[in-house]
Amino acid sequence: MNKNLKVKILVILGVMVACLFFAFPLDKRINLGLDLKGGMHLILKVDTEKLSENAKNDVVLKAIEILRNRIDGLGVSEPVIQRQGENEILIQLPGITNREKALAMIGRVAQLEFRLVSDDPAKLKAALAGNVSPGYILKYVKKENENPPVLLEDKVALAGDTIADARVDFDSRSFGQPYISLTFNADGAKKFGDLTQNNVGHRLAIILDGEVLSAPNIQEPILGGHAQITGQFTFDESSLLALALRSGSLPAPMHIEEERTIGPLLGKDSIDTGIKASIIGTASVFIFMLGYYLVSGLVADIALIINMLMIFGTMGFLKIMLPESQITLTLPGIAGIILTLGMAVDANVLINERIREEIKNGKPLQSAIGVGFNKAFNAIFDSNATTLIAAFMLFQFGSGPIKGFAVTLSIGLLTSLFTAVFVTRTLLQILVNLKLVKSLPMLEFFPRPNFNFISKRYICFAFSAIVVIASIYALVTKGNSIYGIDFAGGQIQEYRFKKPLKAEDLRQYLKEINLQDVVIQQLDKKPEDVIIRTSKNTYDDVAKLFRTKMPDNSFDVLRIEEVGPVVGKALRNKAILAIIFALAGILIYCGFRFKDFDFAIAGVIALLYDVFVALGLTIISHRQIDLLVVTALLTIAGYSINDTIIVYDRVRENRNRLRKANLVDIINESLNQTLSRTILTTSVTLFVVISLFLFGGEVLNSFALCLLIGFMSGAYSTIYIVSPLVIAWQKKK
Repeated sequence: MNKNLKVKILVILGVMVACLFFAFPLDKRINLGLDLKGGMHLILKVDTEKLSENAKNDVVLKAIEILRNRIDGLGVSEPVIQRQGENEILIQLPGITNREKALAMIGRVAQLEFRLVSDDPAKLKAALAGNVSPGYILKYVKKENENPPVLLEDKVALAGDTIADARVDFDSRSFGQPYISLTFNADGAKKFGDLTQNNVGHRLAIILDGEVLSAPNIQEPILGGHAQITGQFTFDESSLLALALRSGSLPAPMHIEEERTIGPLLGKDSIDTGIKASIIGTASVFIFMLGYYLVSGLVADIALIINMLMIFGTMGFLKIMLPESQITLTLPGIAGIILTLGMAVDANVLINERIREEIKNGKPLQSAIGVGFNKAFNAIFDSNATTLIAAFMLFQFGSGPIKGFAVTLSIGLLTSLFTAVFVTRTLLQILVNLKLVKSLPMLEFFPRPNFNFISKRYICFAFSAIVVIASIYALVTKGNSIYGIDFAGGQIQEYRFKKPLKAEDLRQYLKEINLQDVVIQQLDKKPEDVIIRTSKNTYDDVAKLFRTKMPDNSFDVLRIEEVGPVVGKALRNKAILAIIFALAGILIYCGFRFKDFDFAIAGVIALLYDVFVALGLTIISHRQIDLLVVTALLTIAGYSINDTIIVYDRVRENRNRLRKANLVDIINESLNQTLSRTILTTSVTLFVVISLFLFGGEVLNSFALCLLIGFMSGAYSTIYIVSPLVIAWQKKK
């Protein structure tokens, strides 16, 4: 064994040891996303319209600090609170179980005011008649049975920014009714003392976020710097209010632009389905490679195991080195890992087919291995580069779970390049050097294909046109109904009931609260699970209705997703930009890499066809376009160009070898030479995608279906769209 090979072995062992160190234990090294462990993802928009330009920047920063104090009070572990854009705040709360409590805490402005009440009954009577005297405002005291009117001075007597502390206490005289005990700072204590001393016998209203909680009489001066807020509070309400007052009032109102709340049950289900799909998909790839390529297939399987170890090791390493990056493993991220395995097989198939060819040409085994790897390297590198372009666009324009997919896909592509080119080659060299193998027998389903693909181009052009027309028809006729809530806005509520129920009964119940245009989805395998889609936030009404109508059928909230129309439009624009930039990046890369824009342009046209067909047939299958479908489309764009790259690589090689042959014969020859690789890699990748489709759960179902259509279309378009277009353009030159 030579020195060079020993160094390679040491490098591989060093990488494996480092990956084992950074990857394990998995539960400590890898951050799970909210979609796997449950939690809440919010995007809040701060209303800055009434503020000056100078105040707009400060108000968002101040709001973030106040929200951080409130969330810390909730006891949430490792929350994410950061500015997003000019006036938006991103909040992620892992493991949160009480959605209503979190929303009440985050969304409450908590603007506390003290105002004097007018004692003039004539002014109050006139105000009730619609004639409010200047310098006064008419309000109503919030009480359980009645809401008596009060006329308040327009001028705020004391603001809530003077409060130093707020705690919950209990009134022993009112059967332990909770109230909020306030402590003012030094300035506030003096002002409150002066206010009460100068207005003994008058009423002082306590106002929170525009609501009058109470308006008690000032019986004597309160000089100790303490006050009480009483009202019809439960303990939870008073605790939240006290926390909000301690944290300070928000400097401006905020509203929720986007919400994605995942319950712990759905998170567990996602982990279970993700693991099941991973095991089945990985096992199918391993069995195929071992069964078809035998010894070299076993080597490829070992490289795939090392590849998976490197993915987790890299994620653990990035968590330690870049703790602020919040790199997490999401459900789409698990799909990205599974998909990476399928794509990694592409490189191994390409290498093995090249080695087979060199052995057939009479080269000795060791030489055939070296030449096979060298010839396959450029195609492998270019294939990974184009998919990385698509992954980069996903990371730039995606959010949450989509970024998780982009991260794992990118890491997987980079590690697969190392394992396919370096690890696999080293393992084969070890076997040959130790004389453990003297040949590399492999199965061969397509020994010498000799199809005239180009002769069928006109039939295939007609077929392609029919598919495109059908896709256009589906897009036009379905209109805006093709968009999921990610792009159209609205709300998804998913429940798991104790006992199965009928969708017709639910629809009748919902009609009672005037919810007519509601989409109800029930899974055949889990009839107790119900998904409700509405155009607006209806969760409170729906949950209350279910508790009233079905008291003996309890339920758990699996997830709540809500997207406002403004965010939906922004996400739609981002998705379009991501696809445009990905296609442009792939076109530029391929054009400069091959110095032949005919193939590059034809390849991008084929990509557009694949993306369009995948989109159209997904819609025809009664699915909606959401962020995961767009993720699938970009993955298709990055992956489907691989076939074009490999065919063109072979065309370029054959042009130098067959100088007197015409372009039609060269392309036909190249297509036949790469046919085995095209069928094998497409089939193996489809094994993985089918496992996601069948076992990945409802969340990944449309994503997997779109990939399934797109990958099959990619194999077809390389042969029957790219090649005929290149020939047609070359004839015109």
